[in-house]
Amino acid sequence: MLAVADMKETIDFYVDVLKFDVLWESPDYSVVNSGNAKIHLMLASDEKVMECVRGHTEIYIEVEGIQSLWDHVKRYKETHRIRDLFDRDYGMREFHISDPNECLVFVGEEIKNA
Repeated sequence: MLAVADMKETIDFYVDVLKFDVLWESPDYSVVNSGNAKIHLMLASDEKVMECVRGHTEIYIEVEGIQSLWDHVKRYKETHRIRDLFDRDYGMREFHISDPNECLVFVGEEIKNA
């Protein structure tokens, strides 16, 4: 469950940028999903909660077809903090992006051996 400062802005980010679908939406609690990944979003009770989240929260989402998602996401470099697609020594291809709540989202796909 991810605490968020603005539910609409957060949902818009996950839907528009990372291509999630909305499973459930309300002003205080929502669920978005992509493939087998689901993220539960909860409106933060106050600014103190968000101070704990901003810059201190990370999530990892495993996907299939990271190249096509990356081709879409890289268009948002002007408006979001993004680390370009790269390969990790532990066998994952990843990019990183910060969501509107300054949660760092790692998006990765296992590198298949040819």
